[in-house]
Amino acid sequence: MRLRARGRPLVVAVALLTGLAGLSVGAQPAAAAERVVLSKGHTDAVDVHLEDGVLSLQVHDDTVEPAVSRDPADVIFHALPASAAAVPDHPDYAFLGPAGSTIWLLPQIQNPDLLWPGWNTTTLENGVFRGDEVTISLVDVDGPGNVWVYMEDAIGLPLHQFRSDDGLPDALQVPVHTHAHANWAFGATGTYTLKFQADATLADGTPVSTGPVDYTFVVGDLTGSPPPTEINLDIYGLEDSYSPGRQVNLVAATDIETELDHFHWFSRCPGAAEFTVIAGEGSFSYQFTATEALNGCQYKAILYDDDHNAVAEADPVTLVVEPGHDPGEPGASQAIVATIRDSDGALVVSVDPDDRVVTLPAATLGANGDRLASSGALRPVTVTDTRVGKPGWNASGQVSDFVGTAGNFGGRYLGWAPEVIAQAAGQDVVAGPVAASGFTSGNGLASGALLGSAPSGSGRGTARLGAVVSLELPTDTAAGEYAATLTLTAI
Repeated sequence: MRLRARGRPLVVAVALLTGLAGLSVGAQPAAAAERVVLSKGHTDAVDVHLEDGVLSLQVHDDTVEPAVSRDPADVIFHALPASAAAVPDHPDYAFLGPAGSTIWLLPQIQNPDLLWPGWNTTTLENGVFRGDEVTISLVDVDGPGNVWVYMEDAIGLPLHQFRSDDGLPDALQVPVHTHAHANWAFGATGTYTLKFQADATLADGTPVSTGPVDYTFVVGDLTGSPPPTEINLDIYGLEDSYSPGRQVNLVAATDIETELDHFHWFSRCPGAAEFTVIAGEGSFSYQFTATEALNGCQYKAILYDDDHNAVAEADPVTLVVEPGHDPGEPGASQAIVATIRDSDGALVVSVDPDDRVVTLPAATLGANGDRLASSGALRPVTVTDTRVGKPGWNASGQVSDFVGTAGNFGGRYLGWAPEVIAQAAGQDVVAGPVAASGFTSGNGLASGALLGSAPSGSGRGTARLGAVVSLELPTDTAAGEYAATLTLTAI
């Protein structure tokens, strides 16, 4: 599956299958993941990370064992109806409303029956940022009521961190190695979108920013809460015009990560009333040869779920085919002006859609007798960079939890040793470092790891990356079938 991105990371998913001695481990094709609802327990909602110079916001979900990192777009934070509380009868709390009126509160001190969200910079190292701090900002709030995030001092009075009732954005300077919790108060029930952003300046003076990141909070009953994230589909690759005989390469790409990969392509040529399906074209890409007869034809792609329901439809694109021109009499000439913009081109990461399942051999008892172990080869990953500016790129991977019929186990048990299989002349692609399994310590690939990179000035072209993936598990892992998804990202 290949995704093309403009101004955002691009991702591609690879299924992982393995077998353990005494148990069968496999994978079924996964449907589009529904958003995870977090209603109780500890979570660092705004979890700041820096990887390969890129600042990002994640959600550290500690409500599961082992804890996992999630994309904020995949999470709904749920303030249960039981979070309803009365506004204190104290003038310093009048910002919440009249004394005794109802707000919905996720408290600073953990209540095991409610969600306990916070923010976290503990993965950030000293000396990386100027002042050893980052700025976390609440940029915007869209919802049925106001939102207040505040702490309480030693005598119980509020210390405001973010509040939407007096204007946004609100910025909070947070040192590295900080793990904090606060009161999250909401003025009404319903669905809220909170936009958080993290900014910092690297020690060398380079500014880094996550840009605004949407967080969804549902306060009260989940009835009527938002459905799984809407998928938008776009078509890339179409040029302004083609001469007869040239190949046309169309790529349908979603704006968010999805496991769905069942496409149909449709065409409608001048004079036709309706779009008709193009037989045999069921993948994300469609290639054909331009002819004069196809001039003015329109093409679109539709993405379907496992029940063959359409979940996303791309706007049609129109093919322009220009006939060849007679060069004219000798001595005739024309001026030709070509403009190439630095922003043109694309960064594409791909795996063969028919070869993206990694099947590990049956695991055996390790030499020390303390773990089950298996290893195998990652399917080749192709990174193609056609951007004229040669900005360089990083390709990385992050694995989900393994989900099985007999239970789950964390993705931290998977590690890899990357390698560069091939690269184009002039490229200087480097394999990422070994990321060991987190069997004894660490998070393995659960927290993401670099697969390969190309520095600025030497990334343009096509490179193929691979890795030896290694799985190490406790010897008491329950027998059953398990599956995980490795998401590859190129930026």
